[in-house]
Amino acid sequence: MKLFNKKAIRFTVATMIATASLSSCTNLDENLYSTLEKDSFYKNKLEVMQAALRPMTHMQAWLAPTGNSGFYYHSELSADQVAWPQKGRHGYDGGDHFRMHYHTWTATENRGKTSWDLMWTGIGYINGAIADIESLDISTIDMTEEERTKVIAQLKVLRAYHYMRAIDLWGNIPISVEVADKPLNPETKPRKEVFEFIKTELEAEVPKLPNLDAQTIGQVNKAAGYAMLSELYLNAQKWAGTPMWDQAIAAADNVIKGTGGGIGGAPKLSADINSIFSNTNSANPESLFQFQFSRKGGFTFDWGGFYMGYDYMKETLDVGYGGWNAFVVIPTAFDAFGEKDLRKKDWFLFGPQYKYGTKTPVLGTEEYAKQPLVFVNSIRRESEGDKTSQGSMAQGEENSGARFNKYKSGRLSDDNYQENDYIIYRLTEVIFNKAEAIMRKNGGSANQEAVDLINSSRKRSFAAADWEANKYTTAKLTLDELLAERGREFIFEGKRRTDLIRFGKFTTAAWWDHKPTGDPNKELFPIPQQQIAINPNLQQNPGY
Repeated sequence: MKLFNKKAIRFTVATMIATASLSSCTNLDENLYSTLEKDSFYKNKLEVMQAALRPMTHMQAWLAPTGNSGFYYHSELSADQVAWPQKGRHGYDGGDHFRMHYHTWTATENRGKTSWDLMWTGIGYINGAIADIESLDISTIDMTEEERTKVIAQLKVLRAYHYMRAIDLWGNIPISVEVADKPLNPETKPRKEVFEFIKTELEAEVPKLPNLDAQTIGQVNKAAGYAMLSELYLNAQKWAGTPMWDQAIAAADNVIKGTGGGIGGAPKLSADINSIFSNTNSANPESLFQFQFSRKGGFTFDWGGFYMGYDYMKETLDVGYGGWNAFVVIPTAFDAFGEKDLRKKDWFLFGPQYKYGTKTPVLGTEEYAKQPLVFVNSIRRESEGDKTSQGSMAQGEENSGARFNKYKSGRLSDDNYQENDYIIYRLTEVIFNKAEAIMRKNGGSANQEAVDLINSSRKRSFAAADWEANKYTTAKLTLDELLAERGREFIFEGKRRTDLIRFGKFTTAAWWDHKPTGDPNKELFPIPQQQIAINPNLQQNPGY
């Protein structure tokens, strides 16, 4: 059962004040959707929960691949798996996607400013809700002090998650925890100081969270909090300069052992590679934290804009949506999957495309107009005779690159059509985090425990007859191989840039037509220049 939907969430004065309070930092123009006064709101527990859930509904705008230029766009398009090449007359968009792919972005990128605005708006919403709920006289409503403590903990953990994503992108940022912060122009804090703030908040508040269970799906819960801690500790060496491998292992164990709860008991891996992303995934036992999208509830997870081809995809998948023919898989990323790997077959659209359930070809509409559409593992002008070059971001065609098929909406006739939730954390990631921390403690080598952890996930990706030849051993599972397997397992999940940076590959490795910059400053994005112009206390990151 869905716990909330888009129509059920209302704006409060707290959220409006929150954005205004950060205007010096983010320069946001806010539309007033409600004129409710605080004293006329919060009349019952439901209204408190509506205010607390508002930041979650906002967060999907910058975290999920639903169309805005937020964290997801920057994490995937700057890395080695997904690109948005120009395809004939489509997709140049002022060179935005080229600069992201080649790491030549500047401090004046509109998409960078959009990301900053969206994420700081979310922090403002949270600060406003915390201030209101902490000052609330709960003796006048149907809410206990214990319930308020849990709601405040959920909001503080969610705020810490926002900050974790912000230091991932920008590193050195302000810390704002009140609606009316003084001064109104908060100053930049070093990344290490912000890391300590996040760590302190999570360590203090996660134990106060409700356990994950069937009633807390879609809410900030204890299992999600431990997953956040496992990620924070895993990146501590990069983000704060001090490794925290033991802490990463302990936080992961709290998830794996069920200390933070789980859907139907302790979390467990899905039996197959597809159910965690299916249109019945809301109560999947592998999920730890998710956006509860629902077409029936009026709040659809629409990945189609970025990931689907043009309207011919309606015929291919028997769905009601097409897309912008935007994101494609980088050829070297598709090549990283072995031919026996079930993920290569199930998570991509590749080769000839047919009308659903038939052998009738779907026809192209651009370079291959009225010809059978065949997705190919290259990005070059094959319609003009180029069958051998490496290609480039400027040379795509409508059929260039394998395509996304990880989340599947089901057919139009399916009762659960487009009921997919978007998974933010799942058990598999925590298992990978623990294995990596073990290997790093062991000088980069795998022991049997690390191998068993990764094999527990990888085994789902191969038929029984192929497993022995494809399972890892302590000799096969190197750190480079772990990074490659993370790429295969978490492709399209918005994780890749963070992983590449932690493994030292983001500015030093080559992929497809991307040549390494060798510039460590590119591990952080620039603070948007528009924000620095508004707030003189913001300091630009090195190299910009």
